Amino acid sequence: MRNSFLARVAAATLLVGVVLASWGYWSAVSKPTVRRANVLLPGLRGAPLKLLLVSDIHVAGPDMPPERLARIVAQINGLKPDLVLIAGDLVGDKPVGTHTYTADEIVAPLAGLNARLGVLAVLGNHDHWRSATTMRSALVRAGVRVLDNSAVRAGPLAVGGVDDAFTDHDDLPATLRRMRAIGGIPILLSHSPDPFADVPAWVRLTAAGHTHCGQISLPVIGPLSTMSRYGNRYACGLMAEHGKTLVVGAGVGTSVLPLRIGAPPDMWLIQVRGR
Repeated sequence: MRNSFLARVAAATLLVGVVLASWGYWSAVSKPTVRRANVLLPGLRGAPLKLLLVSDIHVAGPDMPPERLARIVAQINGLKPDLVLIAGDLVGDKPVGTHTYTADEIVAPLAGLNARLGVLAVLGNHDHWRSATTMRSALVRAGVRVLDNSAVRAGPLAVGGVDDAFTDHDDLPATLRRMRAIGGIPILLSHSPDPFADVPAWVRLTAAGHTHCGQISLPVIGPLSTMSRYGNRYACGLMAEHGKTLVVGAGVGTSVLPLRIGAPPDMWLIQVRGR
């Protein structure tokens, strides 16, 4: 009798595990949700601008082959953004991955992005672990401008890009100096949200990724891990602090496991306008 009960418990546990894994994989490969935000940038004149934030692409099998990224690129183009911001971690190297891709294979679909003010990116920790030099070169060949603790003008905006804080490649003071030097309305792009705590008030908007919004986020418990030294403080979504705005995307790919539970893939369409 006892053995029969234990067998039923084991079978039920296995069934729940299979259902959760199936749901998690379905969520991981689903079409990214487009989340929207409106942010005031004092001094910005003219028509509002649409900024598209996408992060944590993690190109690798089984869930993010280049063909899926190409479909995401088409989805982005359909939103007609003025500027595309890629917040790092293009490389996928999960231990259970079914296929890895070269740097050129990873970034090739990004050449299809269409934004009148360009496509800007910073590198993430996985990009550094693979090869920062190789990834930078591949991105440039695909028409993507890489910001590594540097800044560039994009129309009226002075966009600073902080290199990856998780691998200690960030230099926020140098990035801020370069943003000041080129003039324009400042916004900041960072792989990790962690630098946001030290961003001065004159930079009203910071866009980031890295946390995956936990990738697996359970009711009551919340995200199992955000890989941030601030825990859940900057885990996910649209946040305001000391007059500054932070947008943290869940990303469109996965790390470690090709599963998402409670944290579906997303991208952010951020409309910025003056007062």
